[in-house]
Formats: sequence, C-alpha cells, structure tokens
Amino acid sequence: MLVVISLLDDSLPVAVIGAGPVGLAAAAHLLERGKRPLVLEAGPAAGASIREWGHVSLFSPWRYDIDAAARRLLEESGWTEPDLDRSPTGAELVREYLEPLAATPRLAPRIRYGARVTAVMREGVDKTRTLGRERRPLVVRVETESGVSDVRVAAVIDASGTWTTPNPIGASGLAAPGEAEAAPWMLGPLPDVLGADRARVAGRTTLVIGMGHSAANTLLSLVELARDEPGTEVIWAIRGRSARRLFGGEDADELPERGALGTRLREAVDAGLVRFERAFEVSRVEPADDGRLDVIAADETGERRLTVDAVAGATGFRPDLDMLREVRLELDAALECPVRLAPLIDPTIHSCGTVEPHGAEVLSHPEEWLYVVGMKSYGRAPTFLLATGYEQVRSVAAAIAGDSTAAARVELLLPATGVCCTDGGAC
Repeated sequence: MLVVISLLDDSLPVAVIGAGPVGLAAAAHLLERGKRPLVLEAGPAAGASIREWGHVSLFSPWRYDIDAAARRLLEESGWTEPDLDRSPTGAELVREYLEPLAATPRLAPRIRYGARVTAVMREGVDKTRTLGRERRPLVVRVETESGVSDVRVAAVIDASGTWTTPNPIGASGLAAPGEAEAAPWMLGPLPDVLGADRARVAGRTTLVIGMGHSAANTLLSLVELARDEPGTEVIWAIRGRSARRLFGGEDADELPERGALGTRLREAVDAGLVRFERAFEVSRVEPADDGRLDVIAADETGERRLTVDAVAGATGFRPDLDMLREVRLELDAALECPVRLAPLIDPTIHSCGTVEPHGAEVLSHPEEWLYVVGMKSYGRAPTFLLATGYEQVRSVAAAIAGDSTAAARVELLLPATGVCCTDGGAC
C-alpha cells in the first residue's frame, strides 16, 4: 500500500514537464483531482517530438492510445473519437488527439510552449541538504525567449520523454570515434525516407543500425523505396547474433500491426532485399575516399567495413538526467529507471506485453513529490507503450491528491507480443 507522507501545498501548481501524450494525460488526471497542472513544453506545440516522426504508424490501435481522463476532457468539448481499431500515424495522433486535447478550455490556459525545463531543485538547498528538505517547495528552472525563471511548484511530473537523447551507434554506449564528425551522413533514428529524406537515400546505400521497431520501420520503408528507385541498397546491422526478438510473434502478436512488422522484415531479409549483418559492433566511423562513409566493426577476428551513403542510427534512447541532477533519485544502475521498476521491464528478461502493474509507489524517488513517467521512466529499456504511461499518471495523480488507495490500485493489461524471453536468453 502506498503511504502518503505529507499533503501538498495547494497554493502551488504541479509542474508537468512535456506536452506529449503522457504529459497531457497527467494534466487531465490532475484536473479531475482538483489540482492545478502547469504544463511546460519546450517545443512550439503539443506533441513536438512526435511531429518529427509523424510519418511513422504506431503499431498500437487507437484504443490503446487514448487516455481515459483525456477522453473525458475532450468529450466536454464535443470531440468525436476515431476508429478505435485503426492504428494512427504519429501525425494523426497529434492532429486528431493531442491538438484537440491541448486546445480544450480547461487545459489550454495551463500549457506554456517554448518553455524548456533545464533543472529541478529544492528551493534554497542543494541535494546534499537533508534537514527540513521536505518543507521546502520544489522549483523548476525554465528557459524561454524572454529569459530564465525559477518557478515554485508543489510537485513535479517529468514526462519529457527521450526523443532528444538518442543512443550513439558506438558499441560501448559512447559515440564511436568519428561519429560526431559523421553528422552529415547521419539520418537520425526515424528518417522519412519516402518523404522529406528521400533525396538523401534514393539510389544510394543506407545502413540501418539497431534491432527495435524504429529500425524495422525504416528498413521496410527503404525496401519500398528500392522498388521505385534503382540503385537503392539497404543494409541492416545488429550487435547481436539473432533477430528473433524483432521478428516477433508474427500472427501470435495481439497487436496485428506489430506482428506484421516483424513478419514483413523477416520476409525482406529472406528475399535478399535487405543485406543483414549480424554481430556488427561499431568501433569507429571515418570518411571514405569516394566521399561516402566507412562504418567499421572490429573484434578478435579482424575488421568489417561497410561503405555507405547514409546511416540511420536506430539504437534506442536514454533519459536526460542532467535536469534532475539536484534532486535525489534512486535509479537502477543498468537501465537508469526507478530502481523498483527495473525488474519489471528489464529487456533481458521481458520482451512481451507482460509488464506487471505499476504506479506511483514503484515510480517514486527519495525526493518527495517527484515522479518520472512515460518513456523516460523506462530509462534505457525499449518496451514502453502509451497505455503504460497513462496508467502511470493516473496513479501518480491519485497519489498527489492524497488518495493512496486509488494510487495503489493499479490496473494494466497490455497486448502480448507473442514472443517472450523469460530466461534472459537471446530472442
């Protein structure tokens, strides 16, 4: 049972960092609880990060993409929900859900755009100070066009996500030597190869590095491009030796779009439409003599060199913890997620939709009234679904409102992937 240590100062707002799906859901739940959310969004509009991959389809249909409190808020404004069995693109998620939600009369006045949170702290003390710490309000430092300001708040819900902090392509977790200088060849984790980035890859050789759904989406789009653009070559490199986890459960997946993604990719590899490089751990990158880029993997057997025109580094993301440096966190050493959450989401153990219910108690840190939610709560684990984040913030909002019973009563049912690793083995 969650124990609420103290009541919040209701004279202060609750800061919600990020106006993405989970951040706006948090704000909706806080409003239902009679709290005053202050949503701080670094971008110019709601869903700023999602807009950067708007061309990509979610593999979860609308029924998993709409938060319950957000739906109730939207319905007050006469919103009509989309077909719940259809999977939206990122652009549709923004246009049909996030934009209307952010524009609702009760929520719109509580969102500040162009407001980047650079730090969270306790007023007047650094993280080493313990005596009387809980009696001081939390403070968020916010950068806007007009300057820097410190805003006193009762609690902080960090739903800022991980989109702006992708992992490097270097095998050791650090950028490979030469990676920074290779920026002109880099496409980012989810390039629009059939649209905005088409000219950079059409008729050329593109390397996709990674073994998640971002990699699969890009690879399949490149295969589609190659049908229309002669000379387009596709190379896929993974650090491991098996792609079974990404190929997935196929027909056994309870999310058909996700199962089909793995099936289509396996078929493309089997048909020779994608050159597949296993156990390829990038040790360095360097410009090639012909103006292209050499991506090099080295191990005890020697070097392998791929000469390409562009690289999509779909190697996952990591949380930006710099803004939380002056608050007290309890993080798992490997995943950089809340320590009690780590056993539930560890990708070496879990690769299917079997995440145990978790909410405010699991997400809490030694810093009272600070919660990291959404994709950022998963740290470096790649298995997050929107439905997970919505249940997280429902529980967190209940905890902030002092309703420990509702906060502890967490219910989460995720669709199984059809492929599960429970023994830590390769999938």
